[in-house]
Amino acid sequence: MCTLMPYHELLAPIKSFLKCETPNKWVEEAIKLENLPMLLLDHLVCELKAAQSAMFLIRKYAVDKESGKALLAWLQPFEQYIYKLEGDWLLLSDKNTLKKSMIPKSNSRYGQDLVDKMVMLIKEELHHFYQVLEMMHHYDVNYVHITPGRYAKGMLTHVKTHEPDTLVDKLICGAYIEARSCERFAMLAPHVDKTLGDFYTSLLRSEARHYQDYLALAQSISPTDISDRVEYFGKVEADLILSPDDDFKFHSGTPL
Repeated sequence: MCTLMPYHELLAPIKSFLKCETPNKWVEEAIKLENLPMLLLDHLVCELKAAQSAMFLIRKYAVDKESGKALLAWLQPFEQYIYKLEGDWLLLSDKNTLKKSMIPKSNSRYGQDLVDKMVMLIKEELHHFYQVLEMMHHYDVNYVHITPGRYAKGMLTHVKTHEPDTLVDKLICGAYIEARSCERFAMLAPHVDKTLGDFYTSLLRSEARHYQDYLALAQSISPTDISDRVEYFGKVEADLILSPDDDFKFHSGTPL
């Protein structure tokens, strides 16, 4: 078992930001050995989805066409592995390189800060992706396709449809997803074996920084204070976490 004593200070703002704690029923379900494959599989897909979401924001709002192509090429080997079962996962660690500097569009209103933070996030999420594959190999879990849970879609359906509110809302959603991931890693770590517990603990610092980066970007881009939207999405997120859910996933609600 691992200990989280050094991380109490890091986790305090996460717990304050989230509107509820993960229910004990979810933790009890997540630590069952029969659910380990789904936990790892969904975690793997979540890491790729996080990288894809960040890439979409950069391509749509911030960089020129050639930079956008370089971003697509960066993620292609990881997407081929997930969606087409192509490639050797052992080689993916060497694919986590962006081969072109990101150049902001001349008419972009969102600046280099969005590019820099999202490029760093993509690099870290793809590194985590590879680490989850290592965990799957350690626990003899083979990759198979799985259906997505309701969580991310349940958040994004509340995003406004006009700019810059669309971008601001998506960044706030990203903040909650990263914060919940951090909280769940911390909840799970003391209850699983040392290998998995140490891995989850190693992710806490980056996940905590990601949520802060998303929030800071949202406020810097919004022409008004975002507190009301943060509060609104906090309630949406808490409802997804606390309401009954019969589809166990890393971000699923309370098990039936």
